[in-house]
Amino acid sequence: MIKRHLHVGGIMAGITVFGLVSVAGFAQSIDQDAHLAIENPANLSKEDAQSHYRSLSRRMERGYAAAQLDLLMNYQAWPLFNDAPYISATHGQRYVNSYANRMAHNYGTLQEGEVLPVGSVLAKDSMTVTDEGNVHPGALFVMEKLPAGSNPDTADWRYIMVMPDGSLFGDTMGFRASEVEYCHVCHEAVADRDYTFYVPEEYRVEN
Repeated sequence: MIKRHLHVGGIMAGITVFGLVSVAGFAQSIDQDAHLAIENPANLSKEDAQSHYRSLSRRMERGYAAAQLDLLMNYQAWPLFNDAPYISATHGQRYVNSYANRMAHNYGTLQEGEVLPVGSVLAKDSMTVTDEGNVHPGALFVMEKLPAGSNPDTADWRYIMVMPDGSLFGDTMGFRASEVEYCHVCHEAVADRDYTFYVPEEYRVEN
């Protein structure tokens, strides 16, 4: 018996299921609108999380670069809005970092009713760390603020998911768009903050 997490109306719901295969801490999901959730993420200190990320960061950057997306060039040099990787329930219980390009200068202080400028790009890279000691790069999750009217269905946000080897899982403005539409469904929970989530307060830094 393993647990998978589904996006339902912008809320992560835990559902117990039977007859699925669990390999190296991964809960295999058959739903198209669900992240593969880590069923046993390690409980890391900030120092340990940073150490694991440092050991993977070059590999992750090279892997994502294979997608050849110009908007992600040198994303690890962008302002970072957390002081250590943190577990994100909405990204499959993986440890993530929240980067934003210079156009998104007000991301860290965005208040209710405010919006990010067109051209803002938010990038959240991820890593899997389980309590069994498995450590792997995860997907890169991207949001790009588009000009008004570009995609009303997603409030003019573009969502992209890049796998660790650089393969494109989906892009709401292109390849396999339907596979990442659920991203906006989740972000509708924070529509009043221009569809962007806060970094948890205990990890938050301003840039």
